[in-house]
Amino acid sequence: MSSTLRIENLHVAVDGKEILKGVDLTIRQGEVHALMGPNGSGKSTLAYALVGHPKYEVTEGRILLDGEDLTSLDPCERARRGLFLAFQYPVTIPGVRVADFLRHAVSNIRNPDRKEGEELIPMREFRKELRHWMQELGMDPSFATRYLNDGFSGGEKKRMEILQLAMLHPKFAILDETDSGLDSDAVRVVSEGLRKLAGPDMGVLIITHHERLLEMNPPQFVHVMLAGRIVETGDAALAHELHEKGYEPVRQRHPDIAAEETAEQAATAGAE
Repeated sequence: MSSTLRIENLHVAVDGKEILKGVDLTIRQGEVHALMGPNGSGKSTLAYALVGHPKYEVTEGRILLDGEDLTSLDPCERARRGLFLAFQYPVTIPGVRVADFLRHAVSNIRNPDRKEGEELIPMREFRKELRHWMQELGMDPSFATRYLNDGFSGGEKKRMEILQLAMLHPKFAILDETDSGLDSDAVRVVSEGLRKLAGPDMGVLIITHHERLLEMNPPQFVHVMLAGRIVETGDAALAHELHEKGYEPVRQRHPDIAAEETAEQAATAGAE
């Protein structure tokens, strides 16, 4: 039986300011969803709220995975349940090698009851799997010996996120603007990696401004976010329309929410 991630009437505040204002969204394993919207619409806020970032306060609504309410769980517990976030700006951790980081992460995900200091996944099994995925993703074996994201190019950081996704193989993967700041070659590499990983056992939410990442990973569902709400849902044709015409047609179809967006932007500008 496939798993379902359900977001119900989600309201999220950051530093006391409401950003999400009632988001409803259902993602099933095997589905690819795209979430698009202008800057400041709340896309990244949704991503961080889903995985439990402490800065993002859920003030109303629920996040359910197979009926279990995750809303009060910490990020580690959500990861163990099957959620994964590929960051827009991956964190650098000097002194921690890629292979060591991945071995601990894989051990903790596959053995949710594991306590720190207890046995990790067997080295032989881990190395075999790591080599397989690095080969699949076209990564040099020396990559595993480098410190995590330390001195990595933008493309290497994003490829590292895809490698984590491959090794952890979550039920649901959220990609927060993974194509941001990448050239065409790097976008192609990331897109091909995601295409190899997406399948019936993984639901995917791709958060993006652009159509490039969606060309090799066509979504069955495209959602448009405006002023903290999902205002439209369609298929891949909607993403193409946004690429061609921008968000002004969406604003024209939803004048009340567009007016709210304008008021918020004016208030933010006045506070600066």
